[in-house]
Amino acid sequence: MTSSRKSILYKILKWRYRNISNKNFILLLSIIVGFTAGLVSLLLKNLTHLIQVVLQSDVISWQTSFYFIIPVIGLLIVYIFTKYIIKRDVRSAIPLILNSLSKKNGIIKPIHGYLPLILAPITVGFGGSVGLLGPAIGSGSTISSDICSLFKLSEKTRFLLIGCAAAGAISAVFKSPLAGLVFAVEVFSLDLTLTSLLPLLFASVSAILTSYFFLGDEVLFRFDVIEKFDIYDTPFYIILGIGTAVASIYFTKMYFGILHFFDRFSKKIHRLLIGGFAIGGLLYFIPPLYGEGIGFINDLLRGDHYTAIGETPFDTITSNIWVVIGLLVGITIFKAVAMTATFAAGGSGGIFIPTMVMGSALGNVVSKVINNLGLGLEVSEANFTLLGMAGLIAGVLHAPLTSIFLIAEITSSYELFVPLMITTGISFFISKNSIEHNIYNRELAEQGELLTHNKDQTVLTLMNLEDCIETNFIAVQPHFTLKQLLSEAVAKSNRNLFPVTNDENELIGMVSLDDIRDIMFDITLYHKVKVETLMSQIKASIVYEEDNAKTVMRKFQDTGAWNLPVIKNGKYHGFISKSKLLTSYRRKLINFTG
Repeated sequence: MTSSRKSILYKILKWRYRNISNKNFILLLSIIVGFTAGLVSLLLKNLTHLIQVVLQSDVISWQTSFYFIIPVIGLLIVYIFTKYIIKRDVRSAIPLILNSLSKKNGIIKPIHGYLPLILAPITVGFGGSVGLLGPAIGSGSTISSDICSLFKLSEKTRFLLIGCAAAGAISAVFKSPLAGLVFAVEVFSLDLTLTSLLPLLFASVSAILTSYFFLGDEVLFRFDVIEKFDIYDTPFYIILGIGTAVASIYFTKMYFGILHFFDRFSKKIHRLLIGGFAIGGLLYFIPPLYGEGIGFINDLLRGDHYTAIGETPFDTITSNIWVVIGLLVGITIFKAVAMTATFAAGGSGGIFIPTMVMGSALGNVVSKVINNLGLGLEVSEANFTLLGMAGLIAGVLHAPLTSIFLIAEITSSYELFVPLMITTGISFFISKNSIEHNIYNRELAEQGELLTHNKDQTVLTLMNLEDCIETNFIAVQPHFTLKQLLSEAVAKSNRNLFPVTNDENELIGMVSLDDIRDIMFDITLYHKVKVETLMSQIKASIVYEEDNAKTVMRKFQDTGAWNLPVIKNGKYHGFISKSKLLTSYRRKLINFTG
């Protein structure tokens, strides 16, 4: 940044501090963040639509004959762009955000946040079976992070504004402000207090107004609830809840299983070819797997399952309703496969809308089975389609409240509130007990660095151990005599601990003043006693590369020690004292909770 730009920024910051309170400034920024998140969502949607229109036009007359090649072409464009132009890998948006919140104080590198604006439309437009919501949230969150860095805002404010970006993106895409707000709380573990509620609301409203300004009354899903809640349908809602729970577990395990399979291929081009042709083959037999699948959901909500399924090799027998049910079951099963193959092959996108597609197919299947068993039973297929979407969101993303408010706002009605609570509650309970962490946060949870609503655990996760390490300890070597220990270490240090290291600076023991207090004034022992006979063994140590504040706190508790040595790259690095760790914890807690 040039000196003139720095001077202008300094004047702006100075004026801001003098004239706008911190609370009002955050509210102003939340409006800006919501507006930009709305614009990003619209940009992603329009770019993707443009690509799909071009591919489906007469300009590319061969697209039907070589349908299975289109995803490969799209993934190849993404591959060339990432390998030769920007020379960076694609990363999933929401796991990237959670990682930045946990490990990097919410700072997101611009390249990771803005890259999906280009790559996601290419991936989805060419048939990649992923969604655009994740990239929209990622880009909006990057803008929030950059704004916070520009105005030198605190870590807590950065977390809040990143949550505002997520709320804004969902509000703009679905025109559902409450679902956006709840998503930020459930997935990003924000505390829903008055301090955070107003910025989240302002961001959601700003984003939805942006969407209305550019799109008018156009909505992603349009549906009015006609058939209201009937208490006698409760057993079917329970069945659907169990079904969506099983499907959620399948979705998650299939996701990690396919990614693990693709990890066997060291070359990215091999992953691209295998994944691309696999997606193309699935698209040939199951056309609704193409792209996001929004049209598929809308067709099911209208009751037009023939249009939803599209042209398939089975068109001659789709007059049989059980063939239709079988094809919908295929969509339920293979949507997770196509989505994960897209990611594994190098594509960019999100999992939120694919989850909804899979849920809508499953809900429709359950209702069709009930209606065609010949038992005189009848349920609303459209309602079950919506409930299936909610059940999968609750089960896969572990976000039951988001799913309830999302469907309620999509339908502009709370008539389905009770069925939604039954289905999502059962789905969430079963899936959460089977798979503790969702797709977004599993990796961080395994590392013990996941932010949660538990303030104690969150503060420990956010603590930086580097701030607690003290290096003003004088190290001695095992061959030192008692006189050398006293003259070269004790006399020159204000500490009562002295690490014992070898020639390679590896820690082999420790000497404390209590160990030598009885003999330190006995001059007859000055040249007879050596450090190797005085030192004590290390009970426990802190491994710099592996341990976090949570494990360090546990080591202090288990050993009863007041100081523990830190080992970095196998070498002695310093000490962490319990008092220093607790002081740092208290400071972080005060800053984080405001």
